[in-house]
Amino acid sequence: MLVKATHKGYMKALKIAARVIPIPRPTLFTGAESAEQLCEAISLMNLGKLLLVTDEALVEVGIVDQVESDLRRHGVEFVRFDKVTPDPTYPQAEEGLAVYKRESCKGILAVGGGSPIDCAKVIAARVTNNKAIKKLAGLLKVWRSPAPLFVIPTTAGTGSEVTVAAVISDPANHQKTPLMDPKLVPLMAALDPQLMTGLPPHITAATGMDALTHAVEAYISLNATTETDAYATAALKLIHGNLIAAYKDGQSLKVRLNMAMASYYAGLAFTKASLGYTHAIAHNLGAKYGTPHGAANALALPHVLEVSIPSAKARISNLAKMVEVGDESWDDQTNASAFVNYVVSLQEAMNMPRSLPDIKPEDITQIAKNAIREANWNYPVPHYLTLGECEQLVAKIRA
Repeated sequence: MLVKATHKGYMKALKIAARVIPIPRPTLFTGAESAEQLCEAISLMNLGKLLLVTDEALVEVGIVDQVESDLRRHGVEFVRFDKVTPDPTYPQAEEGLAVYKRESCKGILAVGGGSPIDCAKVIAARVTNNKAIKKLAGLLKVWRSPAPLFVIPTTAGTGSEVTVAAVISDPANHQKTPLMDPKLVPLMAALDPQLMTGLPPHITAATGMDALTHAVEAYISLNATTETDAYATAALKLIHGNLIAAYKDGQSLKVRLNMAMASYYAGLAFTKASLGYTHAIAHNLGAKYGTPHGAANALALPHVLEVSIPSAKARISNLAKMVEVGDESWDDQTNASAFVNYVVSLQEAMNMPRSLPDIKPEDITQIAKNAIREANWNYPVPHYLTLGECEQLVAKIRA
C-alpha cells in the first residue's frame, strides 16, 4: 500500500510538472511536397552541414533519395548516416555521433519512422551533453539544448516528431531506455504523405496500432486533462476513419495524411498525459525478442484494457462511443467490452498476429518485473498491476 501511494504521489507531481513546464511544438509542414518545404526552411537558417539519420531500408526504396534531392536543390550540405535498425541501440547512436563530429555537422535531419527519429534525438542530445546515454535517461536529464533537429516521418504511428521522448535499447541488458525531456522536441517537422505511400500493409497496420495505443493510453491515464482528451479523441476518430483504408489502399494521399495527423495528435496527447502498461510490456518484448513496437502494442493492448476496465470503466466506455461500437443506452461495462472487441477486430482485419509464441516461459517473470518497474515510475496508470497479474497478462500474449 505504501509503495502504491508513493507511485500515485509521484504521478500527481508529474501531472503538475506537465502543466507548469513549457513543452515546445515543432514548426509543422503538412501535405504533399511538405518535405521540400522543410528542406527550404532549413536552407534559410544557414546552419551548415546536416547529419541525415535514416535506415538502409528507406535508402533501398528510394525515399531517402527524394529528400536528398530536395536538400541539394536548396543548397543544404549533408552527410548520410543510415546504420539505424529497428529498436536503435546505444552503439548506433554513438556511431552517429562520431560521424556528426568527424564531418563537423551543425544539425540533424531524421528521415524515417520512430527508430531513426529516436536515434537522431539521442545523437542530438549527445552532441551538447558530454555524458553517457545511460545518464541522459529518465526525466529532465538533457541539461543542454541538443543540436538543431528536424524530422520527416515516413510512418504514421510513433508521433516522435512532436514528443519529448526518445527510446533507445541497451544491448548489454536487452532493456529499452527512455529519455524524456522537452528539449528533445524537434525544431521543425514535415508530414508528407507522398513519402508514406510506399509503406507495406503490415507496417501500416503496426504503426497505426501504435498511434491507437498512444491515444487510448493517454485517454485512460490518471493525468489526462481536457486538452489531452481533445487530442486523444481527434486521433482516435482519425484512426477509426482511416487506418483500415490505409491498410487496403496505401496510395491514397488523403488517407495517409489523415493517419499522419492522427499520429501527431496522439503524440500531443501522450506527451502530457503519458502512457501505460501496454507500452511498458511492448518495450520489453521489443528489447528481448526484437518484436516490432507497433505489433507488440497491438498484442498487449486488448489484455491491458481488460484488466483496466474495473478502474477505468467509464473512460473506456467513452472510447467505444467515439468509434461507434458503443451506445449511450448501454452500461459502461458493456461499452468497455465492446471497445476491447473493437481493438481485436482491427487486428483481425489487418491480419495481425494475436499471440507471440517467441516468449519463453522462463522469461515471463523478468518481462513482468521490468514492465512494472517502467510503468509504476513513469506512467499514471488507472490500475497498478501486481507481479502476478502482469505475469498472467504476458502469458496470455504468449498463448
